[in-house]
Amino acid sequence: MENLIVLAPVSGLLALLFAYMLTMRIVKSPAGNDRMREISDAIHEGAMAFLFREYRTLVIFVIAMFLIIGFLINWPTAISYITGSVASVLAGFIGMNVATRANVRTANAARSGMNRALSIAFSGGAVMGMSVVGLGLLGLGILYFVFGDPSDVKSFDVINGFALGASSIALFARVGGGIYTKAADVGADLVGKVEAGIPEDDPRNPAVIADNVGDNVGDVAGMGADLFESYVGSIVSGMAIGAVAVSSVTGQPYGIKGVIFPMLIAAAGIISSIIGTMFVRTGEGADPQTALRNGTFASSILVIIATLLLSMYFLNEMNVFYAVTSGILVGVIIGSLTEYYTS
Repeated sequence: MENLIVLAPVSGLLALLFAYMLTMRIVKSPAGNDRMREISDAIHEGAMAFLFREYRTLVIFVIAMFLIIGFLINWPTAISYITGSVASVLAGFIGMNVATRANVRTANAARSGMNRALSIAFSGGAVMGMSVVGLGLLGLGILYFVFGDPSDVKSFDVINGFALGASSIALFARVGGGIYTKAADVGADLVGKVEAGIPEDDPRNPAVIADNVGDNVGDVAGMGADLFESYVGSIVSGMAIGAVAVSSVTGQPYGIKGVIFPMLIAAAGIISSIIGTMFVRTGEGADPQTALRNGTFASSILVIIATLLLSMYFLNEMNVFYAVTSGILVGVIIGSLTEYYTS
């Protein structure tokens, strides 16, 4: 059953394909009148300019780390590191590019009804999410087949470099984007409302454009890099634990099955999330949060079912199922409580 590992890169490709389909759906939606497109283009241009400037600086750091890891540890780990860095950059670039295009289309769709606006906004966010999980699992799956040796679990140590690369980009993208976001926000308010008496978020104030650029930079590219790091880090740490964990049933190490299992759970999560997006539907006048909640519940239930099957027939161990299920349930509860107390 170790051949099931092929599901990891396949699921990653499936997530990227789904993200592409959502992108095409967003781009085909009308972008509104000339004034709306003008403002949107300014935000898009500013966001991409910041992103390219940030990435040009990051290239120097990534190359330096690549050489240090290569000479001090080994070159396979260095290659894994730069692969993780590139994947994180791509996830941020894709998410930023689509988000700045989805913004104006969501605003235009809201003029005709909430249902269409929710669909476009959700699709824009789903592109970022699917890009993160798709690139993450695809990268890990490829590195598994290139550097891994099923007969030696220690050979998978090189995959740690992938997580380090993701963390390196997140360190700069999250903090740098957050600083820019808050600086633009405060500057726009001080100059516009306090000094010039211009209403908040008025496009006549150039700093408002910078503020909106900052929202995309910090909350899309920065948050995306942060999520990519967390996603990859959780899988890699699970693989490391699985490599040395001992079954409570047989008393023997899980071995290669323990290494593969976290990636199979991640693959099941991608498929479940794609199905879960189909439950995000709402009618006019209905609560959009209910639609989003339905998608979360549907995907969570599907992941729990998949984990049960993998635990029973792949690991022959139910304790792992209990751990994964408790994590999913706690995550859903935390999200629900946060929604309730911040609504």
